[in-house]
Amino acid sequence: MKKLKNGIFATLAILFSILASATITKAQAVKNVVLVHGAFADGSGWKPLYNILTKKGYNVTIVQNPLSSLEDDVAATHLALDKQDGPAILVGHSWGGTVITQAGNHPKVAALVYVAAVQPDSGETTVQWLQTAPPAPENGVLPPDDKGIVYYDKAKYHAGFCADIPKADADFMYASQGAFHAKGFITPVTKAAWKDKPSYGIVATEDKSIVPEIQRNMYKRSNTKITEVKGSHVVFLSQPAAVAKVVIEAATNSK
Repeated sequence: MKKLKNGIFATLAILFSILASATITKAQAVKNVVLVHGAFADGSGWKPLYNILTKKGYNVTIVQNPLSSLEDDVAATHLALDKQDGPAILVGHSWGGTVITQAGNHPKVAALVYVAAVQPDSGETTVQWLQTAPPAPENGVLPPDDKGIVYYDKAKYHAGFCADIPKADADFMYASQGAFHAKGFITPVTKAAWKDKPSYGIVATEDKSIVPEIQRNMYKRSNTKITEVKGSHVVFLSQPAAVAKVVIEAATNSK
């Protein structure tokens, strides 16, 4: 009888251990975050957000987009996702929103976060959405040059791209921007990941590069959860705590 009781207690202990382990696993949030920058910038702008997230225990990877085509930027993002040891939150800014819309079909992507970002549907291009509202007067996106590369007007960069950061920081961002090949703007997405993955969108209410009206219309169309943050196009740099809050929400709600 004593052996039987001991056996029952041992079995119950194992069951409780399994149940406790399962509960803990279920409660664990996604801990990997992959950040994808947009045009007229590079990955260095993510540093304030990186600092906040890593201090909270997240494993953050920053993609350096070649900006040579949508396909190349998606490939670079896939390389970063391949390296993750589990599910990841995929975050895109501006043009990076188009990239994560395509790259987000990767099996390790648990959720998408759009930061003042473009969010096309399958078969749509970036430029389609950029043309749905008149540009702000401060917008400085120039026509493609003779090599098919698009730059931002230096004279308008601070006011049009990042008005709420110091001029010295804006000058650094301008100097470190990649060469964006215009064909990316006219390349359609083949499969929009937001149709299958939870999506969160940050509207930068003072944005002069992608006017807030465009951001709201894209996010409403896709039933993306919207958070409005007062900030310029680089809201992730000027308001990193607000952006981090949305990323953490996505990670906490994803398994």
